[in-house]
Amino acid sequence: MHLFEGALEQFGALEVNLVNSIFRLVLSMVLGMVVGAERKRKGQVAGIRTFALISMGACLAMILSIYVPQEYMGLKNGDPGRIAAQVITGIGFLGGGAMIHMKGAVRGLTTAAGIWMTAIIGMAVGIGMYLVSIGATLLILLTLVTFEQYEKRRKLGQVSKVIGLTIEGIHYDLEPYREVLHKNGIHLSTFFVEYNYENGETDLNLVILAHAYTNLMPLLSEVSKVSPTKKLTLSSQVDI
Repeated sequence: MHLFEGALEQFGALEVNLVNSIFRLVLSMVLGMVVGAERKRKGQVAGIRTFALISMGACLAMILSIYVPQEYMGLKNGDPGRIAAQVITGIGFLGGGAMIHMKGAVRGLTTAAGIWMTAIIGMAVGIGMYLVSIGATLLILLTLVTFEQYEKRRKLGQVSKVIGLTIEGIHYDLEPYREVLHKNGIHLSTFFVEYNYENGETDLNLVILAHAYTNLMPLLSEVSKVSPTKKLTLSSQVDI
């Protein structure tokens, strides 16, 4: 009983010791893994191992920030702000690496934000804010999972897509395509046209704005029937 009480005292101690350091590292690892598992479920490059390492690294940085002045400068509380500021700055490089830049589109912003938030959680664990860290992790899951389902049901947000067509013949009238898009509730932002007079073909790129999570396959079927179509593509960037 006394041994158990002593362990609890060390867990909650403000000063860094072996017991609470190991506990904080393990807790930060678990919380990072939870967030990483959700990101991996969505097919992101950064997954369980990446988020666990980020959380543990931030936690260890906070432990060191407290431990060094505690042991070598005679200060009991330390100055967690010194290394913490560098952790927040440095984590931006990892967040940037998680984003994929394409022509006209950026993917991975949510994962980058998750990396930044996970690092902050690791820092909170490192300073001993256990319940706050667990609560923040649950809020992250709520944001990533529950709010995603809400967005799908409400069809919130819009995405930019490009419908690329190679059409037989030289076509100057795009009104039939406008009518098909309008009928399906799709907004035509702009378009790019290239005429191949030698082969008698028209390359057409329609840059559209559609509601997120909209099924565009029926639209592609209708677009392909407007004119004799040799090639049809759907992408998030324009190749010109």
